[in-house]
Amino acid sequence: MAIPIAFKPVTVDFNADSVRRLEKAPGEHAEALLQAYDVLEAAHKEGLLDLLHGAISSRDTIITTLSKYAAQPEGVAGIRNLLTAAKILTELDPEVLDRISKAMSSATEEHKKEQTPPSLWQLFRWATSEDSRRGLSFLTMALSGLGRSLKNQT
Repeated sequence: MAIPIAFKPVTVDFNADSVRRLEKAPGEHAEALLQAYDVLEAAHKEGLLDLLHGAISSRDTIITTLSKYAAQPEGVAGIRNLLTAAKILTELDPEVLDRISKAMSSATEEHKKEQTPPSLWQLFRWATSEDSRRGLSFLTMALSGLGRSLKNQT
């Protein structure tokens, strides 16, 4: 007959392990802790901690108010519109938006420098340039898509 092996599981003191890790933390994570203190100090100076404390204290009121407005038809439509806008933004190429932003900034600066409005001939020349035709083509396609979507809606 076999003799059973005595097995005694080792007891682990999780509290002591946590204390040991906490004692080692300042040395191992000194730079991260200093940055966390800086962030905490900046949040305190800007009043964000007070705002957060207020939001936590009145969470029931905030949640009740949000749920009341979200249950209304306008709230549902607003949430749907917000999600659709987020979807549209994720489909846009950031590089293209950056180039458009720079072009708009450049056009704004050029417009500020104008002393008098351009003549009709100058406007015609700008409108018939290759870049203007490319922009007009894009806007025309976008307007066509908008019109198509409005036609399907009715």
